[in-house]
Amino acid sequence: MIHLRPFIFFALCTIFSNFHSTAKEAHPESSQKEKPNIVFVLADDLGYSDIGAYGATKIETPHLNSLAENGLRMTQMHNTSKSFPSRDCLLTGTYAQQSDMHQSPGDFHNAVMFGEVLKHADYRTLFIGKHHSTDNPYHWGFDHYRGLRDGASNYFNPGKQRKGEGKPAQKSWVREKGGRVFCFDDTVKQPFTPDKDYYATDTWTDWAINLLDAYKNENKPFSLYLAYTAPHDPLQAPKEIIQKYEGKFDEGYEAIAKARYKKQRRMGLLDDRYPRSEPKHQKWENLSDSAKQDQARRMEVYAAMIDRMDQNIGRVIDKIKAMEEWENTVFMFASDNGASAEVVKIGDGPIGTMTRWASLKEDWANVANTPFRYYKNYSYQGGICTPFIVHWPGVTQKGFINHTQAQFIDILPTFMDIAGTDWYPDTYKDEQVPKPEGKSLVPVFKGNRLNREEPLYFDWSNGSALINEDYKIVRLKDNWHLYDMHTDRTETNNIKAEKPETFKKLKKKWIKWAREVGISEEKINNVKSD
Repeated sequence: MIHLRPFIFFALCTIFSNFHSTAKEAHPESSQKEKPNIVFVLADDLGYSDIGAYGATKIETPHLNSLAENGLRMTQMHNTSKSFPSRDCLLTGTYAQQSDMHQSPGDFHNAVMFGEVLKHADYRTLFIGKHHSTDNPYHWGFDHYRGLRDGASNYFNPGKQRKGEGKPAQKSWVREKGGRVFCFDDTVKQPFTPDKDYYATDTWTDWAINLLDAYKNENKPFSLYLAYTAPHDPLQAPKEIIQKYEGKFDEGYEAIAKARYKKQRRMGLLDDRYPRSEPKHQKWENLSDSAKQDQARRMEVYAAMIDRMDQNIGRVIDKIKAMEEWENTVFMFASDNGASAEVVKIGDGPIGTMTRWASLKEDWANVANTPFRYYKNYSYQGGICTPFIVHWPGVTQKGFINHTQAQFIDILPTFMDIAGTDWYPDTYKDEQVPKPEGKSLVPVFKGNRLNREEPLYFDWSNGSALINEDYKIVRLKDNWHLYDMHTDRTETNNIKAEKPETFKKLKKKWIKWAREVGISEEKINNVKSD
């Protein structure tokens, strides 16, 4: 005789278990741990084509390449062309002008950071690395902040000269102020003089992994914002990684740029809408032997810095996998602006060492931003267009390439969508807070179209721009140009004279936006000409 009671009990348990699992899937808020973890890694002054997934042929970035191959690449993600306003847009979901971060890196106003928003969604909020402001993110909703509150800094020693070592290369005005400011939660250190085994990219990754480890058993999701300074100057990297790249760039600017563009087209990253812009670098054969040696060395160290960053991104990925959280983690990567043509000369010694502050310079920056024009600080695509990789298991399609126009103001709304929260205050720190200007990119991650009613707007220093799906207007000082986004996303053919009414209409929209976000009438009047 068959005893049915145990069988019936087991069947009921199975049915209930399946029902419970289905219910949890339908109502993810039933368990905070089921919300996806969010990781955003930000590079600094990284050119559009400086990683393998975006065209680099000589620089090894296997971890970023793997994220791209198994996730999504966007070709038209935009920053502001400058570090601190880009970071503002990313943190707040609003334009930098709205939080008073469009002229100099001071205090945030009339803003809330995504740390506070995600904290209200019951996330553990972690911020490691460069902030580039005078505020401490620890007081803006991040459970932990460890890093460089200021701008660029020496990678080996951002503080005082250590016994038995040379003088660390630092900007004179920074030294006069007492050094760069670092924060460790609510503890502020100026100067911060680390141990001799410090290398910023490595050490900051250590800090991130230590915090992930501290909360690995917590029953809530985590958000990690890891903002490296690599490959921003000073060009400095460990000797052994520099040696790996010796001789790899001896063929010069044009050979490297051509190879990158060819790869971009071959891999399907770019299509006919992206003709290569006219090269602005010198002819390599016209350089003296000593100049070639100097230029090759700069690129060798720059490549080493990117390689080392990729290695450390791999360490973070390995840690998340060891925590068995990888399948429930959204991982994003971008740069705060394009490669830089700025030049700083401080100290002596070989390029790449602690005592020397050297820069990439204009020619290699032009190569780094292939196929675009110009560099950091310009509102042309070479200044504002960044690699953007999204890896979200079960959501992003493997190897998918998307050409949707997007901007850093879209990041906070995207985080809110991922976290399943609509909490956003009208006031914060006793100040009025405007609603986020961006749109959630989750539909794009899922392969759907993004419906954006408003164009994307830009204004920094001598550059301004407006971009929609059809056109881009862009300013350099007093000159405005108009480009067709259907055929010329690399800005090679100015059609303003052919379409004057289109230009006037878009220019009028830019002026309206400028007034709404508080750009001064003096500046608006200065750029209204043409």
